[in-house]
This record gives sequence, C-alpha cells and structure tokens, in this order.
Amino acid sequence: MTVLIKILQLLLSLSILVIIHELGHFVMAKLFKTRVEKFYLFFDAWFALFKYKKGETEYGIGWLPLGGYVKISGMIDESLDKEQLKQPPQPYEFRSKKAWQRLLIMTGGVVFNFILALIIYVSVLYIWGESYLPTSEVKYGIVTDSTGLAMGLRNGDKILSVDNQHIENFYEILQDIILNSRKSIQVERDGEKINLPIPTEYVPRLLKNKGQIEPRTPFPPFDVLKYVKDSPAEKAGVLIGDEITGVDSLNFTYYDEFQKYLYEHRNKKVTLEVLRNGEKKNIPVTLSGTGLLGLYPNRPISLFFKMKTIRYGFFESIPAGIRKGFKTIADYLKQFKLIFSKHAKGYESLGGFITIGSIFPSQWDWQVFWNLTAFLSIILAVMNILPIPALDGGHVMFLLFEVITGRKPSDKFLEYAQITGMILLLALLLYANGNDVIRLIHKYF
Repeated sequence: MTVLIKILQLLLSLSILVIIHELGHFVMAKLFKTRVEKFYLFFDAWFALFKYKKGETEYGIGWLPLGGYVKISGMIDESLDKEQLKQPPQPYEFRSKKAWQRLLIMTGGVVFNFILALIIYVSVLYIWGESYLPTSEVKYGIVTDSTGLAMGLRNGDKILSVDNQHIENFYEILQDIILNSRKSIQVERDGEKINLPIPTEYVPRLLKNKGQIEPRTPFPPFDVLKYVKDSPAEKAGVLIGDEITGVDSLNFTYYDEFQKYLYEHRNKKVTLEVLRNGEKKNIPVTLSGTGLLGLYPNRPISLFFKMKTIRYGFFESIPAGIRKGFKTIADYLKQFKLIFSKHAKGYESLGGFITIGSIFPSQWDWQVFWNLTAFLSIILAVMNILPIPALDGGHVMFLLFEVITGRKPSDKFLEYAQITGMILLLALLLYANGNDVIRLIHKYF
C-alpha cells in the first residue's frame, strides 16, 4: 500500500507538470496563430489510451508515462515528421513564423513551469504557512552516522554555526554545507565551543546519503505505529499501540543508544520490555541481520521540540511565495552544478523514477505533495532549458543562433540534431534509472 501511494502521488504530480508544460507551448503557439496538431499527456507510441479531436487539434492520453508533447505543424520535433517538411511552408506552420515568435513558443513550457512553481509556493504559504525546526531548539544535540563521526562530530554535539554563520532552520544545515562549499562547522560539546573543519570528501558522501545529521531525541517514548514486511517484532507478538520502554532490562536516555544496542545484537535474541494497556510485558525477539525490529515508531519530531510556524495573510503570501520560489531555483542551479563537479561527484547520485518516487511520503499529505510538485516543476523547467537538441533549450539555442547571425540552420541539420539529442536523452535516462537499480541491488543483496 505504501508503494502504491507513492506511485499515485508521482503519477499525479508528473501529470500536472506535463500538462502545464505542454500548455505553455500550446498557448504560445495559438497566440501566434500556429497550428497545433496534437496535445498529449504521456506518449502514444503505436496506440493511445484515450483521444478525441476538437477543431484542428487531437487531444489524448498515451500509455507511456515518460512525459508528453504537443505536435506543432512545421516543427522538427520528436515525431520526426519528414513528409510535412517536404511540402512548401504554410502560413500556419511553426517554420513560417518570425524567429522571436518561435522563440516564445519554445520557451512557453519552461515559463509556465516556473509560474506554476511560484503559484504553488504562494498557495502553500497562504493555506498552511511555513513550519520548521529552529536550530536553537535542538536541545539534545545531534546524532550522526559513522561518516559524520569520522569527520569529527559526536552524538550530542549542539550545532552553533557553519563557517561562523548561524542557520535558523536546522534542516537547512546540510543543504548549506553542500551548496555553498562550507569549510567548517562550529559545535558546542560539554560546554565548550569546538571548530571542526569539513573534509573535502564529506560533500560527496552527503550526496550518497552518508554523514547525515539529525536531531537527537530521548528514549522512550516508542509507541508502535505499524510493521514493515516480515517484521521480527510482529512475529514475536508485539502489537500496534504497544510502548517499548527498554530491552534486556536496560534503560536508555536517547533513541540512538537504543538503536546502537539493537545493532550490536543483530541476529540475536533480545527481550523487549513492553507496556500494553498499562501492563508490563517481556517479549523475546530475534533481531534481523541489520539489527532492526521491523517497526515504525510513532515519534513525530514535534513531540520533542517546539516547531516554529509562520502564518501568512493573502497579500503577505505572494511576495513570500515568490521569494521562496526564486531561492529554490537558485539552490537547484547550485545542486545541478554538482553533477559536473569532479570533487563532489554528483553524477554518482543521479536517480530515475524510483528516486523521484521515493521522495514522496508513504501517507498522502497535500502540503508535502504540493511542495514536492513545485520543486519538480522547477527541475522540469531547468532540465528542459538545457541546450541539448530534442529539449526546448536545444531549439532555443538554434533560434538564438538564427537571431544573432540572421541565418537559419537547415531542416536536415535540425533533423540530425534532434536524433542526436534523443539518443543523448535516452542514454541519460538509462544511466539515471540504472543507478536506481544498482542501489536497490546493493540494498537487498
């Protein structure tokens, strides 16, 4: 059920983004009286799930959920319709329009995606406001993994600043380190301020989800929310709603200490101390090979810390949403640069549909859904404006060449460029989704 919810969210989000993107091309084409032959959500290779024709345009839904398209008359696109281009240019065709008009038609999708992101951010701030965990509220310090410990951090450290700059939102600390090439982090340990240099190899490890920094939380409470598949605790008789208070007659101050003890006893039998309807019970459990109980605890972060929420009126939400949108765009451009960084090795962390789907929550949350959709809209816009043939940016690149030089590339050249771009995109798609498959293999085998 969890996987199904993620898939449904991903499909709905991508459908919204594709429709809005193609609508941008459609609106601009109609504005300059250019004929649009097809408007499709998803690709209709060989057949379509649904289609109908209104006026000169056929609208439909394809079966291959890898995007969508509008087919504009007289334009060399992914359809590679050579027969149409053999005919004399018609006034309603894309190739007959002025260069600046063709430029606006090609950038329409990107512009609409940016506008959609801004509208979503404004709406989310107006409806839900903005909640975050202040760094000053992380009163028990942080918890990290072996990569963070090797860097010099210790569980219980309280982060004061990064490069001596205070970061208000705790969850923006790692993002700041990654995007802004920070050199040091300042922590409070046993009442003393310590300056820790950030090693050059830390950022690539962060991109691989290592060296994470999380707020340290007390133990207990640990209320059982649900099981994972083949849960050792479920098999042993632990019930939903039980409160785990200890293990092997040991008491722990912090949750990470409890996790560490379980990991050290992986594949072994331990005795859980459970409180059920006010009655204490001892339940023997044989742990998994990773030292997990196979349980999801009911431990929301707001249970331990005072979150800060900023509420916006209607007119306040507009500039706030626009600022958030442009900041997100700037941050994503910084992330994009990491893909080509020899030091950061961001290309190793590229992912495909599995990675994108995994960022959606396992339970439907409209606030999270719309925030993620806005972010994906920005990604789609940035990716499409790249100067790669077959993408909008490739067409824009050739149009700018025409505007600057006054010479239009030949149809044959544009045709070959389109084919080359499609091959590059297919290779990128295979690489990104191949990374997903490899990560799954490493995870389960």
